[in-house]
Amino acid sequence: MNSTRFDAPNLKILEEQLSYESMMNKKYNQYAGLCKDAQLKNLCCEAAKKHKENYKALLSILNSYQYQ
Repeated sequence: MNSTRFDAPNLKILEEQLSYESMMNKKYNQYAGLCKDAQLKNLCCEAAKKHKENYKALLSILNSYQYQ
């Protein structure tokens, strides 16, 4: 288990980034639903997927921090 400790300002930054990644995932999924062009739709879906992966990674970091 990682023994990294975060101070309050850094935890706040991680929480804000978590919120940002969630918002961007939702936006790109919404944009994908509006796209008529297949390539653009695929690009939006890939961006949404990447933001979801980022969200999960950050959430994992924050969850592991809580249990230290």
